[in-house]
Amino acid sequence: MKRALVVGIDYYDQYNALAGCVNDARALHPLLARNEDVTVNLDCRIVTASDPSTRVTRDELLPMIDATLAPGAEFALLYFAGHGAPVRGDVALVTSDGTEQTPGVQFSEVLERITESPVQEIVVILDCCFSGGATTVGALGTDLANLRPGLSVLTASRNDQTSAETPVGRGLFSTYLEGALDGGAADVLGHVNVSGLYAYLSESFGAWEQRPTFKANIDRLHDIRTCDPRVPLEDLHNLPIWFAEVGDNFPLDPSYEDTAEPRHPEHEAILKAFQRLRACRLVEPIDEEHLYYAAMNSTGCRLTPLGRHYWQLARSGRV
Repeated sequence: MKRALVVGIDYYDQYNALAGCVNDARALHPLLARNEDVTVNLDCRIVTASDPSTRVTRDELLPMIDATLAPGAEFALLYFAGHGAPVRGDVALVTSDGTEQTPGVQFSEVLERITESPVQEIVVILDCCFSGGATTVGALGTDLANLRPGLSVLTASRNDQTSAETPVGRGLFSTYLEGALDGGAADVLGHVNVSGLYAYLSESFGAWEQRPTFKANIDRLHDIRTCDPRVPLEDLHNLPIWFAEVGDNFPLDPSYEDTAEPRHPEHEAILKAFQRLRACRLVEPIDEEHLYYAAMNSTGCRLTPLGRHYWQLARSGRV
């Protein structure tokens, strides 16, 4: 069982109102709840505060976090979009009833609950100002100087930065996060994990903008979402068949190109597979710019370094 708590807070009693956090939560919810093939993914609970009647208080948020981290799940995700307030090196997730003295739920409180949780894999994604303070020594404390095993924390900014909203009522970080979950951060096999999310998000921001942070203590990467593979799995399974050894070349000739006569359907199907693999940078033509010319000029193709990686995976039965 996999759970997710998705929180977006725009309404505040004392803090300035925000305009994009509820939209962010609602945009991310369907991507977290379903994989690209519409199979069920995370069992999501979405909580939004857009006006006084839907306000989310500290006393309401804490039990929601406790329920997310309760026994019965092997994976849990916490997403928070709203105000963030620096508190003595820590960051507080500001709730609707937040005040200057008690802004909301400090991340050190969340970490204490995570440390005690039996859930093996936990991902926290924070889209709030000063969110990088979530894993500073101030937040972790002397007893929590290291993240517990299985925990990943991805934040929208460093502990000294604010997080931007866009003119169309969205958080900039969460807008990019939506694209990452929607396939932008998927690997060749369609897996979207927190490391891929960070790589995608890090490239999305320039040197003068807010900088996402990522800290983790993990020994494996759990899928946050799965998308359709970029190439058919059959193509990957065939890599050790087409290339008996990882450094082999595959010879091509005009019979592999469908414009040549006489037609050779089996060869043409192989070249089409190589073209799909070429698009994902798994194979490359030899001494030619395109596979078409590699076939017409009877050179061939070979695995790229990334292709060799997937060859090893296919050879060992891990694809």
